[in-house]
Formats: sequence, structure tokens, C-alpha cells
Amino acid sequence: MNLYLRMLWVLLSSLWKPQMKVDALTSTLHQRVLPNDLDLNLHMNNGRFLTVCDLNRVDLFVRTGLAALMMKNKWAPIIVRHTMDYKKALPPFRKYTVSMTISRWDEKYFYATHQFISNGKVVAEGESTAVILGKQGVIAPAQVIEAVNARQGRTEALQG
Repeated sequence: MNLYLRMLWVLLSSLWKPQMKVDALTSTLHQRVLPNDLDLNLHMNNGRFLTVCDLNRVDLFVRTGLAALMMKNKWAPIIVRHTMDYKKALPPFRKYTVSMTISRWDEKYFYATHQFISNGKVVAEGESTAVILGKQGVIAPAQVIEAVNARQGRTEALQG
């Protein structure tokens, strides 16, 4: 199964998960290291860790309703920085859990933490910084949060 099929699976399965509220922005996915995830050392490629983090973002976008807002408003999510610290290798077919939490935001950026866990141990963790880009430039996170809350029928404002 290549990454496109995995992405399709996340997209579809996210539709049946509970809606994610803005005050609890954590996406957790259960995955397995597949043969196309491997590098020449026969463990998960370091670049694949970053790509798998994209799957968490897709889950979050669908479950908050942000995906629909992005399509409607022609907004695009852009990762401007991503770091990852690798602690242990993930061998072929190993099960792991990957989670992403939007930890905070400011006037311009959203900040997320990422953690990969296998057999009860952290194998990698990192942080990413992202923006939502519209036709006129970067959309302020407060505006994005307000739009998500309105879509969810919520009116309270939250601080990043």
C-alpha cells in the first residue's frame, strides 16, 4: 500500500471519527511500518516520519471542519518549519502510534508537537510551524479558529 492509499484511508476514516473541538486539537493515528517506508538500512526512512506527520494534519483538518473551510475559501496549509529528533529505529512491519497536538498559535503561526511511540517507547519527536495561506497572504490563526468555531456552531474565542 503506497502513501496515497494510506492518505485515502485516513481521509475516509476521519469522516467517521468524532468531531474535534478547537480546545482539544490532538490527532492520534495507529500505523505500521510498510516496505515502501524503508530506507537502505531497512528501517523507516527519516523523511517518511515527516510525511506521516502530514497524515495527522489531514485527520485534524477533516475532524475540525477546517478541510471544508480550506476548500471553500481556497486556503492552503503550508509547513514553514519542521524538526524531528530520532531516538530509535522503526523496523519493517513494526506497529507505532503517531500523535500531533496543536500546542499553541500566535498572530501568524500554528505550532504543533509530534510524537511517534512504539512498544511503549518514544522513537521520534518533533515540532512543526505552519500557516494557512489565502489569496491575500497568511490568514491569522485567530481568524482560522473563529471560522472553525463558527462552522462547529461554537462562539467562544480561545487563546493560543
